[in-house]
Amino acid sequence: MEPEIFRCFGDTPLYWDYHDHEWGRPEHDDHKLFEMLILEGAQAGLSWSTVLKKREAYRQCFDGFDPHKVALYDDAKIEELMQNEGIIRNRLKLNAAVNNARRFLEVSEKYGSFDRFIWEYVDGKPIVGHWEKAEEMPATTELSDRISRDLKKMGFKFVGSTIIYAFMQATGMVNDHIK
Repeated sequence: MEPEIFRCFGDTPLYWDYHDHEWGRPEHDDHKLFEMLILEGAQAGLSWSTVLKKREAYRQCFDGFDPHKVALYDDAKIEELMQNEGIIRNRLKLNAAVNNARRFLEVSEKYGSFDRFIWEYVDGKPIVGHWEKAEEMPATTELSDRISRDLKKMGFKFVGSTIIYAFMQATGMVNDHIK
């Protein structure tokens, strides 16, 4: 166990399953990358535990995080989602998810895949943090700042530097497991 992370993630099986089996592991599947982009955006201002508890409901509501389907959501679908207590019912975040699905598909078409695009920022290899304590981990880096700016220029929403750094950690672009 990583005692410093213990305080950050909490003492629940849900946290530890996520920490031990997903967080910091390189992810190259576009559907999974899209899922994490949406979930990290949904987390903004909330605890990660809130998102993890609602993750299955998100998978159902968001058609398994299929960006092709989510990109087609209209105002009626947003209204339907706003009534679903299983997810975070924030209109700005829901609209951003639909917008981001459209931008995600544009990037995928331009670069061959979102995976190819996003992993180019780290030359295809995870950045390994060398932290001894969770408190040493940054919330943002110059790289997350740059990726955030680039995504915003492409029209993505809810992709601030802190969200992007968390996305990088979640998808293994950065491995910040405590040594």
